[in-house]
Amino acid sequence: MTRPVVERVGNVTARVGEGAVWDVEDQALWWVDIPAGLVHRHDASGEERRWEIGEAVGCLARHAAGGLVLATRSGFHLFDPATGGCTSIADPEVELPENRFNDGATDARGRFWAGTMKDQGEPSARGTFWRLDPDRGVARGPDGFWTTNGLAFAPDGRTIYFSDSHPSVRTIWRAPYDLDTGTIGPRELFFDTRAVAGRPDGATVDADGCYWMAGVGGWQLVRITPDGRVDRIVEMPVERPSRPMWGGPRLDTLYVTSIGVGLTPGTEARQPGAGGLFAVTGLGTTGLPQTRYAG
Repeated sequence: MTRPVVERVGNVTARVGEGAVWDVEDQALWWVDIPAGLVHRHDASGEERRWEIGEAVGCLARHAAGGLVLATRSGFHLFDPATGGCTSIADPEVELPENRFNDGATDARGRFWAGTMKDQGEPSARGTFWRLDPDRGVARGPDGFWTTNGLAFAPDGRTIYFSDSHPSVRTIWRAPYDLDTGTIGPRELFFDTRAVAGRPDGATVDADGCYWMAGVGGWQLVRITPDGRVDRIVEMPVERPSRPMWGGPRLDTLYVTSIGVGLTPGTEARQPGAGGLFAVTGLGTTGLPQTRYAG
């Protein structure tokens, strides 16, 4: 097995880089800086652009009709990068102003799933995964999470993965997923990340069905087989990698966002790229195209 190459790409340093999605039609990576309220775009030529949203933005997906769908502090929105216009769809947690959206992913039918978390006031486990349907209706999924994360789907679309990053939980679950209805079945333990250095942050699945976890706080990416075994660890030059996503013309480059704040004191000089975007090549596998939101 060849040794992977990890390189920083672009010139952006984010406070909390997250939400990376590669769009095969754009040939570009879209990602966010959550507390800065920024959407970034890094295309195959290396060109970078950014947009200010005006509030914390947790995750996004490309919209089949054009533009983006965003999950922000104030709910789901459609965003037009050409004009900067933002149109509200729904705020399923309007009664919880201390919550915001965090991680998200689309299923194979173009439904957009995104999870919330409390990020203001006293921490508590009141995060929920919400489903935004193509008709723009919103449905409630699993709840009771401290830090919703790790949303990804198996290659056949019939298994959903999700996690809780909180230090007291640091667990990844999987559940059967009904593609016809968008319903999540009973969850079961997939992987307890106490077995590795980092807690579970963002994730993606490769063409072999393996789950790639950003080990936040652990300086590493972890590849977990469908039967829950670690079969590969990739060391990263930053302490807090946050979201991997396959991209590039052949979907064989693993892009990784990272977090530039909350670093362990004394480690700053070891990780000058903290908050940057990275590309990992030479992994010997490929990713899957990400479905656009169908609404």
